[in-house]
Amino acid sequence: MIDWNAGKGRFTAGGKELEWACWGDRDAGPVIVLLHEGLGSLALWRDFPEKLAQATGLGVFAFSRENYGQSEAGDLPFPIDYMTRQATGVIPDVLDQIGAGSVILMGHSDGATIALEYAGRVEDFRTRGIVLMAPHVFTEEMGLAEIARAGAVFGPDMAARMGKYHRDPEATFRGWNEAWLNPDFKRWDVSEVIDYLRVPALVIQGHQDQYGTMKQVDEIATRSYAPVDVLALDDCRHAPHVDQPQAVLDAVSFFAQRLMAHEAAMPEGA
Repeated sequence: MIDWNAGKGRFTAGGKELEWACWGDRDAGPVIVLLHEGLGSLALWRDFPEKLAQATGLGVFAFSRENYGQSEAGDLPFPIDYMTRQATGVIPDVLDQIGAGSVILMGHSDGATIALEYAGRVEDFRTRGIVLMAPHVFTEEMGLAEIARAGAVFGPDMAARMGKYHRDPEATFRGWNEAWLNPDFKRWDVSEVIDYLRVPALVIQGHQDQYGTMKQVDEIATRSYAPVDVLALDDCRHAPHVDQPQAVLDAVSFFAQRLMAHEAAMPEGA
């Protein structure tokens, strides 16, 4: 188990050594576990985790997946079901290492899909709710075209910029980009996991998201058995916590407080 008081360190999950950091009080309520996007990392959350801990009063935990940030390298190429493998093979270890009695999984892009898949595929009563920023549950042509454009411009300059946040930027980029551009990925669809959700969700989507549309949100909202709140933001592209940080902080705070109030009101043993 990690030493929360240390504030940061390295731990093993899914057989890989990963970097982590935490903020706030682990015992204040459910810990918010941040799952980064396809080119994200622990460092690329910047000051958002600290602001999230302050806004919610809860503990916040973030880490870099294998091949990201300063975490251990993993195998390439990524398999088409790499997000499912993260959800079922890595996240259980992560939550065990945190040592929290309850969690809210909060993911961005790939991380949102991983959070959704964990909640839909793994029975874990520690999971009280999920927050999904710019999730994807199936491919869209406009998103695939944007990923192809990114692959076409990747070069030394972009690698150098990414090198500030990833120890092997080319491996990080190629792993994500080449998985999505695999011809077989056009048929990728994990929407069936929505049918198995049994915890509330908050879905946050920018109207100007260049990788996905409101179709992703509508699929989750209409198919989920559990309650789904939707926050659709104007003047917001693929990273709501960057483009509209205060709106995201306010929404997550309200969502978390409502979860805790509901749980406190439940009869003991229910």
